Amino acid sequence: METILLTNDDGIAAPGLRALRETLAPLAQLTVFAPDHNWSAAGHTKTMHKPLRVARVQLDEGGEAFTTTGAPSDCIALALLGILSERPDLVVSGINHGPNLGHDVTYSGTVAGAMEAVIFGLPAVAVSLDTYEPADYTIAAQVAALVVGQVMARGLPPGVFLNVNVPCLPERCGEIAGVKITRLGRREYRDVLVERQDPRGRPYYWIGGDLPTGHLDEGTDIWAVAHGFVSITPIHLDMTAYDLLPELQTWRFE
Repeated sequence: METILLTNDDGIAAPGLRALRETLAPLAQLTVFAPDHNWSAAGHTKTMHKPLRVARVQLDEGGEAFTTTGAPSDCIALALLGILSERPDLVVSGINHGPNLGHDVTYSGTVAGAMEAVIFGLPAVAVSLDTYEPADYTIAAQVAALVVGQVMARGLPPGVFLNVNVPCLPERCGEIAGVKITRLGRREYRDVLVERQDPRGRPYYWIGGDLPTGHLDEGTDIWAVAHGFVSITPIHLDMTAYDLLPELQTWRFE
């Protein structure tokens, strides 16, 4: 039986992780290794300047898991560098509470877990649900199981993972129009800097603002999810701008 390593960025007790574990259990032998607290928007963090703690915990729904003070990418690194006695066949990260669309992939701890797996030479899938409200993760977990089943059967090219976003349209979360294979869209962020003062009169800052939107360009992950489709985007870690290489060769750097 194949083995799958599960992680997330919402923390070891997150309902999305629980739903993923319950739904993938018939497909493979599972190991859970997740952060001990929320690491949303942590990006591809690598903890190198402080110690990492690892503990074994009992999950509320039964079974044992590993948890750490580190980020999702640390979870994968710790597992593959020696905490686990056997190397898994696949890594699945999620189910994230909130979408990871377009430029979100550069911020997402969920996506970072999948990226770290690819760096270690493993195929990976990141799964997110497009809502910030309390939600039923059943449909998203079923989608994840379908995608994971295909990856287990067909494999993925080296350096590639799948970024999966499941729609949750107002008042009909769970109704899916179908599946679209997509490219990354263009996010629009509305961040603002909020300055406040602590009790000693010293300033401190929050980066806040409204939820991001995006350009509804057909063929993108943002368009697909907005229209009720599951978005599956293949992402390659080679971010080289190949089209620019010939022009850069003509620049003078002497």
